[in-house]
Amino acid sequence: MAVPKKKMSRSRTRKRKAAWKVEKAPSVACEQCGTPKLPHRACRNCGTYAGREVIETS
Repeated sequence: MAVPKKKMSRSRTRKRKAAWKVEKAPSVACEQCGTPKLPHRACRNCGTYAGREVIETS
């Protein structure tokens, strides 16, 4: 099994790990009520998905 010959410095490790950034999830407007929601998810405000009600809202 391969083993590193030298210890990797903290700065080198942290530079590599700094490239992995979390991006904010894109949002789209709901077709029924217009509030922002995650794509391919039911709307939390009106409970619709693909033009039909899938979650009962009170």
